[in-house]
Amino acid sequence: MSSPHRTTSDVKFSHALTGPYLPPPGKVPGWPFQDMGRWKIDVAGAADEWLTGLREWRREHRLRIGLDDSLYRAPDFAWSQRNFVHALTMVEDLYFFDPETGRYTVDRYLDDLTERFGGVDSVLLWYIYPNIGVDDRGQFDLVHDLPGGLDGLKQVVADFHARGVKVFLPTMPWDHGTREGDAPDWERMADIVAAVGADGINGDTYSGVPRAFHVACEARGRAVVLQPESTAQAGDHILSWNLQSWTKRVPNETIPIVVKLKWVEPRHIVQIENRWSRERWSDLQHAFFNGIGYVAWENVFGFVNRLTDRDAATLRRVAAIQRRFARLLVTDDWIPHDRTLQSGIFSSRWPGKDATLWTLINRCEYGVAGEQIAVAHVDGAAYFDVWNGRAVTPRIADGRAYFGADLEPRGFAALLQLAPGADRGDLDAFLAEMATHAATPLTDLSATWASAQQRLVPVVATKPHGEAPATMVAVPAATFEFAVHGVVIEGYDAEGVDVQYPWEPNARRFHRHRIDIAAFAIDRFPVTNADFKAFIDASGYAPADPHNFLRHWIDGAPAPGSERQPVVWVGIEDARAYAAWAGKRLPREWEWQYAAQGLDGRRYPWGNDWREDAVPPPSLERTMPALADVDAHPEGASPFGVMAMTGHVWQWTDEYRDAHVRAAVVRGGSPYQPHSSHWYFPQGYALDSHGKYLLMAPSKDRSGGIGFRCALDL
Repeated sequence: MSSPHRTTSDVKFSHALTGPYLPPPGKVPGWPFQDMGRWKIDVAGAADEWLTGLREWRREHRLRIGLDDSLYRAPDFAWSQRNFVHALTMVEDLYFFDPETGRYTVDRYLDDLTERFGGVDSVLLWYIYPNIGVDDRGQFDLVHDLPGGLDGLKQVVADFHARGVKVFLPTMPWDHGTREGDAPDWERMADIVAAVGADGINGDTYSGVPRAFHVACEARGRAVVLQPESTAQAGDHILSWNLQSWTKRVPNETIPIVVKLKWVEPRHIVQIENRWSRERWSDLQHAFFNGIGYVAWENVFGFVNRLTDRDAATLRRVAAIQRRFARLLVTDDWIPHDRTLQSGIFSSRWPGKDATLWTLINRCEYGVAGEQIAVAHVDGAAYFDVWNGRAVTPRIADGRAYFGADLEPRGFAALLQLAPGADRGDLDAFLAEMATHAATPLTDLSATWASAQQRLVPVVATKPHGEAPATMVAVPAATFEFAVHGVVIEGYDAEGVDVQYPWEPNARRFHRHRIDIAAFAIDRFPVTNADFKAFIDASGYAPADPHNFLRHWIDGAPAPGSERQPVVWVGIEDARAYAAWAGKRLPREWEWQYAAQGLDGRRYPWGNDWREDAVPPPSLERTMPALADVDAHPEGASPFGVMAMTGHVWQWTDEYRDAHVRAAVVRGGSPYQPHSSHWYFPQGYALDSHGKYLLMAPSKDRSGGIGFRCALDL
C-alpha cells in the first residue's frame, strides 16, 4: 500500500535538521506539532520509502559532520554501549550516606534500586548544585568537602565498581561566580577523575562536552566517557567524542519518535531524562523503541519523585531485555517502524547474525490483543516471547511467522527469532527470570504517585525564663500570620517541592498559616566569633568531623578585628551544641520570622521599602566579602529591636526530613551574591521567603555564608 501523504523520501532530510528527533513515516510537513490528523497517517504504508530516505540522510550526514567512530570501537569504552539505566545520585540522599554514622552506604543505595526496578548500570554522583553559591566555594572545592575528601570519594567509586556500576562526576560551565581556580575546568576535572577512578564526566547544561575534557583525562591515564546534558544545540559533530548524552522528555505523540543521535550513531546510547514526570510509560516506551537508556532520577535536588510501582516494574523488564540483547541494539541494521498489523502498535527490528529482536509498544490507552506482527519465517528457527519469558509457536503462512501477544494498555512486547542451530547461551535462565516478572501484570500494579512525607525535626524546649536575658529580646505571645515561600530554583510549584510544615498534608512552595506562638526570647544579634570562642574555651567542644570547622579562624581564634562579626563555618550540629551549652535552642522558623517582621506583614525588618543603610552592601565579587559587625547597621532593626536579621548572614532554623532527604531552612540572606549564573543558591532578603539548604555532613554543610542566633522559652 502506498501512502496518500507526502513521504520522507519526497521531502528528503535536510542537512540542517537540528532538532533531537526525526520525523516519523508519512508525517505531513510541519512535524512535529502543527498537524491535527495523526490518526490518519499510514505509518506502515510509508515505512519503506521513509527508511530509504532515512538511510540516505544518515550516510550523507556522517560525511558532513566528519564522524570519527574510533572511540566507539575502543574496548575501554565498550561498556558505554550497555549503559541503559543511569541514575543521578544526590550525595545528600539518606540511602547513600548515613549522617548518624558518618559513612557512605553504597550497598544500601544500590540494594534499594535493585529491589524496586532491577538496579542501575551507572550513576552520576551529584555534589555541587543546588547548594553552590551560598558561599564562594566553587564546584572543585565542594568535591574536597565531601566526607573523607577525595579518599572518601575514591572508596565510594570502588564500592560502586564492586557492584558492576560505572561512576560519572559532574562539571558545570556556568560556575564562574565563585572563587577563581588556577587551571581550566578540564584540567581540574581530570585531576579529580584520575584521583578517584571515575569512569565518565557529565556536562551539566553542556550541549556537548568539549573534547578538552577527554584529552586531559587521557593524559592522566584515565580516559572517560563524556556525557553532555544535551547535544541538540551543539551540532552532531560532537558525537565523535561524546559517547553518551541525555535527551529531555520526548514528545508524547501517538507515533513514537526516532531519536536522531541514536540513528546517526547507533552505538551512542542516549538516556531519556524527564526529572519531573510522574508518569514514565511514554519515556520507557521510547527507550524500548529506540534501544536507548533512561535516567532513573528520583531524588531531584532534594525533591523526591519516586517511580510508581508500575513504572518501576516496567523499567525492570525493559532494561533486562536491553542488557541481554545489547549487541543487537547498537548496529546500523536497526529498522525503526517495522511494519505491524494493528493500529497503535509500533515496532523496531534489531537484526543480528544469529538472532533478531523486535521490540513492540502499544501507544493506546486500551489493551490490544491478537496477532501483532508478521516476520519473515526461517525454517528451523525458534521463537520466544521474551517480554513474558516463554517459547512461542507463531502461525506460519506464506513464508511469514505471525506473532500474537496481548499488549496491556500502553504496554510492551518483544519477539526473539533465533536462527537454527544458534547458541542459546543463558537464554533459558533469562526467560525464567522474565516469566517471574511477568507473573504480575503491569495493570495490577499501582500507577499512583505520592509525594514524600516530610517531618519537622523536634526541638527540645528550654527551661522557661521569667524574662529575657540581657543579650536577648523578649517577643510576646501572639497569633501570627505566617506567610512564606521557598526560593529554591527547581521544581516549579509542584507538590513535594520545598518543605512540609506540621499543619500541611504535603510539601509545597507557598505557605500561609495562622499560628499561635508562645512568648519567647531571641538573641538581639547573631552569635559572634567572640561568643563562639567563649563557648569553645568553656566547653572544650570539638566536632567529630573537624573539616571546615571555623576555617576562617587563625590558630584556633578569630582573626583580629573580626570578634563582633557573626560566626560562620559552623554546621547546624555545631550551632545546636552552642545553644545547648548556653541553655538555649535554635529558633523555630516562624519564631524567627515573627521576631523579624512583627504583626504587620512588612517585607523587611525595618519596613516595606528597601534601605541601603539597613544592611551590609551586597558583593558581586567572586570571593566572600568580609562580614559586617553584627551591630554595624542599627537602621535594620526589627519592630522588636532584633538586629542583623536580613543581609548579614544566612541563619540556621529548622530541619526537615523524609526517607531520603535532610534539609535545613535558612533565613535572612547574605551579602555574597555570585552573579554569573541564575543557578546559584538564591538570596532571601525579603521576610516572606526562605532558603532550603540540603544537609549531608558537617564537612560539606558548614559554610562561610551561614551563621545562627539562639532562642529560649519564656
